[in-house]
Amino acid sequence: MQDLINRLMEKGLTEQQAYDAIDVIKNFAKDKFPIFGGAIDKLFSKYGPKEEDDFLD
Repeated sequence: MQDLINRLMEKGLTEQQAYDAIDVIKNFAKDKFPIFGGAIDKLFSKYGPKEEDDFLD
């Protein structure tokens, strides 16, 4: 997913804007395909911005 973030940033988005765009896409997919909501959450959960706690793992 970092590749997608990088591509969005190459198009002029900041890193935060890129993550926000992906969040919009995730929520759009969940609205359109609610039966896959859990799978979509699971897929996108590992691609969010890293939290400080993630570095301790």
